[in-house]
Amino acid sequence: TPQDTSIPATPAAEPPTMPTPEPSPSVEPAVDPASAAADPPTPPASQEPAAPAAPTPSHHGLKRILLVEDDDSLASVYVTRLEAEGFDVHRVGNGEDALATALSYHPDLVVLDVMMPQVSGFDVLDILRNTPETANLKVIMLTALSQASDQERAKALGADDYLVKSQVVIADVVDRIRQILGS
Repeated sequence: TPQDTSIPATPAAEPPTMPTPEPSPSVEPAVDPASAAADPPTPPASQEPAAPAAPTPSHHGLKRILLVEDDDSLASVYVTRLEAEGFDVHRVGNGEDALATALSYHPDLVVLDVMMPQVSGFDVLDILRNTPETANLKVIMLTALSQASDQERAKALGADDYLVKSQVVIADVVDRIRQILGS
């Protein structure tokens, strides 16, 4: 195999891995690794995205209502009426979604059913009141539960109002929403 002896002994892969150009100081300033780990640079622009987290009016200043209702038919009627009354309405069908949406949607008021899958309305209310971002959120409990003990529990957890579905019509609910929002 005469061709094998003509191959040089130095590996062919060595030249491509050796030339690694050093970054020039004009392109990337030198940073002390110890200080970079302890105090990472924070450009002023990185703090600006936090500002949109504050509640902002949508749809030209309409008040935002988060409707938490697991009954699709009833929810549809309420969404239609509240939108016709000039509110921006977002509906979710369970307590878990209510908690997530309260943080992302920034409603002015929550209309909250009690008996729902996953997380009950009482638990949602308790969590909302104990979460700094939602502690002052206005909440109306709208439920089939008519026992005085349920109403007392809702008030103790911080509900702004407690309405029993069988005792109110939708116009009453709209009136209560307007009263609580001061509009």
